[in-house]
Amino acid sequence: MNPVKHLVEGGDFLIEDIPKEAIFTPEDRSDEHRMIADTARQFISREIHPYIKRLEQGDFPFVSEKMKQAGELGLLAHSIPEKYEGLGLDKISKGVVGEALGNASGYSVAHSNHTCIATLPITYFGTKEQKEKYLPKLASGEYLGAYCLTEPEAGSDALAAKTTAVLNATGTHYLLNGTKIYITNASFADTFIVYAKVDSKHFTAFIVEKNFPGLSIGPEEDKLGIKGSSTCSVHMEDCQVPVENVIGEVGKGHLIALNVLNLGRFNLGFATLGAAKHSFKLALEHVTERKQFKQPIGEFPATKEKIANMAAELYATESLLYRTAGHVESALAPYEDSDDFKGTAKAMNEHALESAICKVVGSETLDKVVDEALQLHGGAGYIKGYPIEQAYRDSRINRIFEGTNEINRLLIPGNFYKKMAKGSFDSQSLLEKAQHSLRTGAFKNQEGPLHELKQPLALFKDLYLICAGLAFFKYGDSMKSEQETLMKLADLAIAIYACESVILRTEKVQDSEWKEKLAYTFLENTSLQVQQSVIPMLSTLLTGEERTKTVGQVSMLLAAYSWPDSIERRRELADYYYDQKNY
Repeated sequence: MNPVKHLVEGGDFLIEDIPKEAIFTPEDRSDEHRMIADTARQFISREIHPYIKRLEQGDFPFVSEKMKQAGELGLLAHSIPEKYEGLGLDKISKGVVGEALGNASGYSVAHSNHTCIATLPITYFGTKEQKEKYLPKLASGEYLGAYCLTEPEAGSDALAAKTTAVLNATGTHYLLNGTKIYITNASFADTFIVYAKVDSKHFTAFIVEKNFPGLSIGPEEDKLGIKGSSTCSVHMEDCQVPVENVIGEVGKGHLIALNVLNLGRFNLGFATLGAAKHSFKLALEHVTERKQFKQPIGEFPATKEKIANMAAELYATESLLYRTAGHVESALAPYEDSDDFKGTAKAMNEHALESAICKVVGSETLDKVVDEALQLHGGAGYIKGYPIEQAYRDSRINRIFEGTNEINRLLIPGNFYKKMAKGSFDSQSLLEKAQHSLRTGAFKNQEGPLHELKQPLALFKDLYLICAGLAFFKYGDSMKSEQETLMKLADLAIAIYACESVILRTEKVQDSEWKEKLAYTFLENTSLQVQQSVIPMLSTLLTGEERTKTVGQVSMLLAAYSWPDSIERRRELADYYYDQKNY
């Protein structure tokens, strides 16, 4: 596999320029990456797509059977070390498989849940005995897993869990009491990663098997979408869990729960990318076949604009996801089978900010693409039997999974401010430099073939530092309560990461005029979005003449990044994808 040198720390993209050599791109994938992606795609094509109706009817024994087949092909084993009968592949492979499986509706959810948050707590935090007992079976599909964190009164605030664990009189078992809700794979899972508070205060992770006395499964939830995945409540009444099934340390469950969710968010980004590419393909097929006014609807300029914008979103999402895969791999590679609990947790948290961006961007790109794809289908898109109708329903959950997008947005500037508080960088110097750049136009001093794209990126970074600094000076310790400002800072940070990923990839690859056209289109669209975030912030954070002058200046600067070939470029992109018939 491709080793990735750890060249950058989490969040560095906000405060410094990142060289193209520091990122991983889709073009850097190895033959091994392509082979496992092909295996996953062939499995989905042969074993899942022909049975979509059966999955939609909630045939969960069938889902379980298919997951075991996937296990036989090694598709459940990519993130499990070889010494525990896994494949021991890198996190890029994890993303590659997640993307390839992403267009399989509820099956994708069941599969990804098993390989990620239902297995990785044991992989990274389990004891040697736990790994030897459970990981080979989870790798093969003999055991299927579920992850139990959410409760009726503990959703986004996971640490508010009420489930309790009390040691029995003999000291051999913990007795767990409580209810977990919305648990994926619950009806057929063999193992459950359950979080409970020992003595009502020490948040702790446990491995619970389906046959442990006191465990019961509630009825299936009747969901809007992803009907091919089982979703039930899990009830524990004096559920007997052996003391050796504590994962990590008593009272340290939050380090497992929150850090494993970072990988869950990273993984969800790839799954939604796969689904978005599938929806894009459905749109291409429809607009090139469906005729109105005696010509394919794909020939209308308004349709071409939609197709080009969808392709640009996919290009940016793909770029930032594979970049993050490289970063995550570089941080976690030394901890694949480590006894260093704290080191593992720190490595998992290193790129929490970028992982949150993966989740937000992936899920929102899918929603944009599937919505436009349905629109291009017209009335047919609203009729059951057309794949886009199901894709539309299935997409909506992703903005809620793995922490809502609102919660993830709050995490993004939160991580930045934590680093600032620790003195990880000279915030005052950075703010002064950004202010000088904005005042003098220094952000325009860019070189190279993509200098026109690097200018707005440099401007976005200056604006982030200025807005983040102004907000901190205005609100101080009450910053956590200013969620409107935090959300807009998050949107600006997301724009920076996406644009930088696009530029660095395009600069690194240097092999396609189409990628450059996609990059220009994405930067153009993003400049408008940045304006919608920055202007309200500056209007709130500044007063009087300074407010009027700065808002006017920034609006003019951002408006400049719309290039004269915009319409023709989008038409050319659409024609290109009509020929390709795929992303």
